[in-house]
Amino acid sequence: MILRGKDAEEDGVITVAKLMANSARTAPKTAGIDDIEIVILTGDEMKQVIKEMERMAEERGKNFLRDAKSCEKATAMVLIGVNGGNPIGLDCGACGFNCAEFKEQKRKMGKDYVGPSCAFKLIDLGIAIGSAVKTAQIHNIDNRIMFRIGTAAKRLGYASSDIVFGIPLTSTGKNPFFDRG
Repeated sequence: MILRGKDAEEDGVITVAKLMANSARTAPKTAGIDDIEIVILTGDEMKQVIKEMERMAEERGKNFLRDAKSCEKATAMVLIGVNGGNPIGLDCGACGFNCAEFKEQKRKMGKDYVGPSCAFKLIDLGIAIGSAVKTAQIHNIDNRIMFRIGTAAKRLGYASSDIVFGIPLTSTGKNPFFDRG
């Protein structure tokens, strides 16, 4: 078998997406409780997310369209989300409640996400995302953390977490996710 240029690069992107999933999964979690969800999208599913972002631009503004356009160059997307409805039990009040009060709150869907969410679950999400993009960076894979991918993927049912972010991936001479014009 001979793999040249684009084929080898695309295989590498998929391999790194899987490594990113491992990095997110093994990232430290508060009290060792793992409520992180990880999904890798390619092909038609990824194209559906891009189309949903384009549709969302009609109601939410041009930044959805801008991000959709840059994602057309992606080989894969990694979705990372968290279910924030399971408070850790520290009674820190960062969510606006103590943990007993939090558990009594009716969780509801906002414009994009379900809340309220335990602040420590949101911290866990940030650490998992940071660990994943660190892995992409180590392997020289173009990437960017995007809120809009997560909201579109959630609308399509590709992720069930309360809060979801997406990370488009590709291998190019210039990162298309930062050339946002």
